[in-house]
Amino acid sequence: MAVAFLYTFLVIFLCCGFSEQKMDRVTSPQNCTLDCVLKGRSGCEFCFITSKDIETTLGISTQSLFGSCVPKPCFSLFGSDSPACHHFVKAPESVQLMFLNTSDLDKDAVVVTWKPSEYGIEFLRGYQVSLQKLGGLLVDCQLLLFNANLSLGATDTQRVYHSDPFPSLELESQYVITVIPLPVPEAWESLHHSHKFSTRSCLEKMGLQKCRSDWQPNPKTVKVQQIGMDVTVTFDLAPPSLNIHDYFTFCEGRGLKNITKITVNDKENVTRHSFILSRLKPGVNYSCEISADIVDPLKTHIRFQVGKVNAEPQRPNSVPLAVLLSLALLVLTAVAVLLLLPHRRTRKRPCRGVRSGGDLKEDLFLVPGLGSPVSPPRVFICYSSADGPAHVAVVMRFAAFLQQHASTRVSLDLWETLRIAEEGPMGWMCHQIEESDFVLVVCTKGLRAPHQGEREAGQGGTSQAAVAHIGEEMGRAKSRGEDLSKYITVFFEYSTEDEIPGILRLASQYRLMQDLPLLFSHLHKVALQGPGRQLQVENMSQESYVKVPAGALLYSAIQEASWYCRKGQML
Repeated sequence: MAVAFLYTFLVIFLCCGFSEQKMDRVTSPQNCTLDCVLKGRSGCEFCFITSKDIETTLGISTQSLFGSCVPKPCFSLFGSDSPACHHFVKAPESVQLMFLNTSDLDKDAVVVTWKPSEYGIEFLRGYQVSLQKLGGLLVDCQLLLFNANLSLGATDTQRVYHSDPFPSLELESQYVITVIPLPVPEAWESLHHSHKFSTRSCLEKMGLQKCRSDWQPNPKTVKVQQIGMDVTVTFDLAPPSLNIHDYFTFCEGRGLKNITKITVNDKENVTRHSFILSRLKPGVNYSCEISADIVDPLKTHIRFQVGKVNAEPQRPNSVPLAVLLSLALLVLTAVAVLLLLPHRRTRKRPCRGVRSGGDLKEDLFLVPGLGSPVSPPRVFICYSSADGPAHVAVVMRFAAFLQQHASTRVSLDLWETLRIAEEGPMGWMCHQIEESDFVLVVCTKGLRAPHQGEREAGQGGTSQAAVAHIGEEMGRAKSRGEDLSKYITVFFEYSTEDEIPGILRLASQYRLMQDLPLLFSHLHKVALQGPGRQLQVENMSQESYVKVPAGALLYSAIQEASWYCRKGQML
C-alpha cells in the first residue's frame, strides 16, 4: 500500500510538478484485464497484466518461473496468425531507474522508465520488464500491454512509459533490469535493453538515525579510566530511534580475554554505559571491540595500556639498601639461568614470540546442532590482496560469516588496522600465526605466484612471507611428530586445487562453499556422522548458508569474483 501511494505521488509530481517547463508525456500502467486488452475495449490503453489473469484467460501458469510474463508472448497472447508477430520493434531508449522511499528499513523499491524506439513502433504491442539478481535467479517480471485497437506513431516516441514498482529488493545488492518490446522475434537478444544497477544502502535510503547496521559507538567519545588495577570503559549508546538494546564487547590482552554482553533497559533513559575490566596487569597493552549486538555490526576499536600503581613510599634510609639487594638478586638469578640452559642456536627469529601465561577466560558459545556450549576457536585468515578487490571482498564476507555463524573468533588484517600500524605488518602476522588456534590460508593465483607488477608495488609481499613462515612451522611440527590440524588451506569456486602452494600441501584442504560442513567439523573438532546419528548445523551447508544476511552477502561476493575471473580480470 505504501509503495503504491508513493508511486502514484511520483507520477503526479513528474506530470504536473514543473508546469512552466516542457515535459515529456508520462504514461503509467493501468490495472486492467487481458480480456479487456485483447478485445480493444476503452479504458485499457496501457495495462499491467497479472499472472493470475494470464492463468485464468490463457491457462498458462507463469508465477513460478516468469512472474507475470510468458514465454513466446506474441504467439501466446495474439495468436500465430497475428501480423504483428512477423515483425520486430527495436530496443527502447532512455531506460532509467527511480528509487522509492518506503517504510521498510531493510528493503528497497524501484520503478523503471523508458521511451519507445521509432523503429517498428507501428507494430509495438507492449513490453516485458524483467528483474534479475546479478548472478542469481529471476526476481520478477511484469507484462505491460497496449490496447489491441491502439496504433502508435512517431509522436509517441517522446512519451515516457513506467513499469509498476519492483518492491522488496535487498539493500546494497546488484540487479539487472531488462526491458523487452513486444513482439519478440527469435533473434531477440539484440532487440532489448538491459541495465545493471545497485540498490541503495540503508544509510543512503533512510539516513543514519534509522539504520541499525550503519551505527557504531563514536570512538572519539569512548573514555578509559584506570582505578588501581581495574579499568572502566564508557561508550555512547545508540539513539532510541534505532531500537538497539543489546551490545557486545570483546577485550583481550596478555592473560585476558573478556566477552561481555550488555542489555540496556529503555526505562533507564541513559545515553552512555560503562563496564569494568578487573585485575589487569601493569605495562600491558589491551584492545577492545565495542558494537551493537546485531547482525554484521560496525565495531569501534580502542587500545590502552595499564599504568603502574605507585606503592606506599618507604622510609628514605631504607631505599638504597633495598634497591641494591634487588639488583644483586636479579643478576645472580640471570647468571644461574644462563648456566643451566642447554646450548641453543642464536639465530634471530623475529616471528617467534613468547605466549602469554595465565588462564584465558572467555564466554562459551552454543552452536546450533551441538549439545553443549563450546569455546570459540581463534582463526587467523591469510590471503593475498594481489588478486584484486573482488577477491578481497570475498575474504572479508567469509570472515564475517565465520565469526557470526560458525562460533569462531576471526583475525583479519582488514579489521586490525590500528594494531598493524603499531606492531608492523610482519610482527602482527607472526603474532597471529603463533597465538591462533587455526591458521586458514585462502589459496589463489596471487598467493602462489604474484605477478612482477604486484611485487614492485609491494602487494602480496606480506602474504608470501606468511606462506613461507607457515610452511616452516608446519615442517617443524611434522619433524616433531605433532598434529598438523592447526593449518588449513581453502579455495573458492573461482580457484582450483592447483593454486595451493606446494609448501602447504600437508595442510587440510577444503573447497568452499561445497566443503563448508567439513570445515566447521574441523574447526570445532566434532564428527559430522556417528552410529545412528548425523550432525546438522544450521546455516552450515552449501544450500543453507545463503539464508542468513551474512551468507547472502558472501554468495553475492563469490559470484562477482567468479564473473571477474571469467572475464580474465583477476590473476
